[in-house]
Amino acid sequence: MTFHPLLSHVAVAAPAGLAVEAAAAPTDDGGLLLHYRISGGIDRLRLPAPAPAPAGPADGLWQHTCCEAFVAAVDAPEYREFNFSPSGQWAAYRFADYRERATGDLPPAAPQLEFRRTAWGCELLARLDPAQLPAVPALQLGLSAVLEAGDGSLSYWALAHAAQRPDFHLRAGFALRLNRP
Repeated sequence: MTFHPLLSHVAVAAPAGLAVEAAAAPTDDGGLLLHYRISGGIDRLRLPAPAPAPAGPADGLWQHTCCEAFVAAVDAPEYREFNFSPSGQWAAYRFADYRERATGDLPPAAPQLEFRRTAWGCELLARLDPAQLPAVPALQLGLSAVLEAGDGSLSYWALAHAAQRPDFHLRAGFALRLNRP
């Protein structure tokens, strides 16, 4: 798995000393494994407390520290958005085009999430079921994170930023191409 640095959006101040990186790899069954690492100064972040088990879907996760993945077929307008909270909660959305919610929900397959603190920071792993993904041989991914500082301010991190304001939904930010088995 190759890690890619996520860049903080220049329009919003990020806590000093943080580094964020993410990686993605297809699984043998056609699913997707995502791995996010945050290092340096995580004591300056607000990390959501673990949700009561079993943690389930929740809206608004992006309003606090969370990791996100935007997944699309190459050259297709439809895409999916996945949010993963350190609490264990998650969200999955379907879009027909830029910020246009699609009718019908994704199959109700909960991602497998694991969050852990490490000596250097923290990491979140998420495994998506193949039923949650477009059934195509190549995917375009936008990997991103929202980090909430101790003062409640948010910073926005992504593989690429394509606008003057943070907007993870812009296709120019889906900067990673991944071939599936």
